[in-house]
Amino acid sequence: MSMTTMPTTDAQAAVPGRTASHASDMPRSIAFLSKSIAMDFLLPAYQAQFPASRLLLGAELQALLDAGQHGDIEVAVCWHPPAAQLAQLTQAAGLQLVQSIAAGIDHIDTQALPTSTPVCRIVDSTMGYGMTAFVSWAVIHRQRHMDRYVAHAAQRQWREEPIIAPSQHRVGIAGLGSLGQGCAKALLAMGYQVRGWSRSAKQDLPAGLEGLQTFHGQAQKAEFLSGCDTLVCLLPLTGETQGFLDLALMRQLPRGAHLINVGRGAHLVEADLLTALAEGQIGAATLDTFSAEPLPADHPFWQDERILVTPHIATRTDPRVIAQQTAHNFSRIRAGQAAEVAVDLGRGY
Repeated sequence: MSMTTMPTTDAQAAVPGRTASHASDMPRSIAFLSKSIAMDFLLPAYQAQFPASRLLLGAELQALLDAGQHGDIEVAVCWHPPAAQLAQLTQAAGLQLVQSIAAGIDHIDTQALPTSTPVCRIVDSTMGYGMTAFVSWAVIHRQRHMDRYVAHAAQRQWREEPIIAPSQHRVGIAGLGSLGQGCAKALLAMGYQVRGWSRSAKQDLPAGLEGLQTFHGQAQKAEFLSGCDTLVCLLPLTGETQGFLDLALMRQLPRGAHLINVGRGAHLVEADLLTALAEGQIGAATLDTFSAEPLPADHPFWQDERILVTPHIATRTDPRVIAQQTAHNFSRIRAGQAAEVAVDLGRGY
């Protein structure tokens, strides 16, 4: 199989330190591990990036694991990897890199991994565009009552809902990393009042965020929450932030607030959201991530018209970016250098 030549794209340009792959620095075999999605959508990009490597997934991978013939697998590409498969690979001497296909590693049980095996996440500046578009849409959809207009249109009703200027609506963003900052910048440009909260103080925010009110730490969380007509969760998932969106937090929001979760499903205590909706404390929720995915058909979230469910599609990384960053990480490891986006397992990101 020959290397596929592709034109340079914005996605490719976003890869830090991207280098061309040569057969000498390609892994012998790459395994794709997931218990929740089909990973074959990654194969064309990995075939182009690693033409000399064997790509393994599904039944073929499991057969090799069962036969104990997996010693040449040097990279594991993961999204919610089956614990047993990952454990088998990490027990073999050949594994040199565990590569998440996402910006986080919370879907990987890192406690079972040897500390000598680097775990890398994806850094994709173009991913922010998708998240900014999704969050902007979610805010506008409820703030401008677009959900009601869709229902009116289905009934052929010409009916006006209350119009509230963006300047009278306060959007809070929990999590001021690159994705949160991008969303804040766009919402500020549309005239919304925007505030952000992070676990530690943010210094030297980029241009375009001059109007952003910032809060940090537990001492300032209640003040932050009290001014959020819409709350967007974009926090990384760690032991500290698991269950962040609980009933106690929701009761600190203005009554009738809109909750948007585009972080991780485990940020949300699902039963607490149902309680808050029943109390009228939360007026609506837009949820893109869930503890169980796909969301079961009998889950109560489907039955509440105040909850809008989307199937974890807020934003996506181009498979070519994932393959290119895998190549870059592996090349550095093979050269005896530290991977540039290796995760601090103690912090979880």
